[in-house]
Amino acid sequence: MSLSHTLKAFEALDSAYATGKTVLDLLAPHDRSVRASMETIQGPRGKTDFVRIVVPGTEGKRKGGAAPTLGIVGRLGGVGARPTRIGLVSDGDGAVAAVAAALKLAGMAEQGDALPGDVIISTHICADAPTRPHQPVDFMDSPVDTETLNAHEVTPDMDAVLSIDTTKGNRILNHKGYALSPTVKQGYILRVSEDLVRIMEMTSGRPAVTFPITTQDITPYGNDVYHINSILQPSIATEAPTVGVAISTVTAVPGCGTGASDEADIAAVVRFVVEVAKEFGRGTCRFHDQAEYDRLVSLYGSMAHLQRQA
Repeated sequence: MSLSHTLKAFEALDSAYATGKTVLDLLAPHDRSVRASMETIQGPRGKTDFVRIVVPGTEGKRKGGAAPTLGIVGRLGGVGARPTRIGLVSDGDGAVAAVAAALKLAGMAEQGDALPGDVIISTHICADAPTRPHQPVDFMDSPVDTETLNAHEVTPDMDAVLSIDTTKGNRILNHKGYALSPTVKQGYILRVSEDLVRIMEMTSGRPAVTFPITTQDITPYGNDVYHINSILQPSIATEAPTVGVAISTVTAVPGCGTGASDEADIAAVVRFVVEVAKEFGRGTCRFHDQAEYDRLVSLYGSMAHLQRQA
């Protein structure tokens, strides 16, 4: 079960005093099974604490093994928008899910259920992030720019990336719960992973839900084109296949809205990413078909220029 870990993370981050150290303190009892670090970065609109948590696998790269490494990114602008909003904002769901997943994986390792591959979990904690206008509802902004977020949240040793982000401020995804994006790799939008669909249906007990993305969504922020949100911004910073895990609602909810986070939906995402981590490390979950990707590149050339700022 992941609900208890979700509630623990939720309560810790629903505070005006929440910082990266809050996350380190949560993980301190698990220091034998995880390695957690924090770095404070000052940006043009404030500061935030980047947190990185490494859960070593039994056959992972950190022990000299060959099992692949999964990256889990909790994507957000901030967990709070103080002083204009009091409490955890909807945009904070990605951070809550990432921290809860770290707690769950740490507990598993201590109970003898360490995974084969390494898992790297990253997010950032800012309790007083700015907001910005967006249609159809306002978004949260971030104290630092996208390039800085990616530099601290995406690492070269991630062989695949799950990017968890609140995706409620639109009229495209009208579903209560969570949904998966197609796989993105170096500027190509590929087919939705059959393995991820299978795992989603297994962990939810319901038909899988996916959401559409466009070329605009996989280009860097700041190029003056519309993005559904920042869920696929990690894809511009890596060669690894990247999939967005969107925590969603039926109606359009502002990212800076409070009282809008559903702990059951977040816990469902945690269950999903933990099961993906299990299967990815043992080689039974593929994010994309490498041969088909190579065929696309041979036919149409590289699309990696879409990862660069114009």
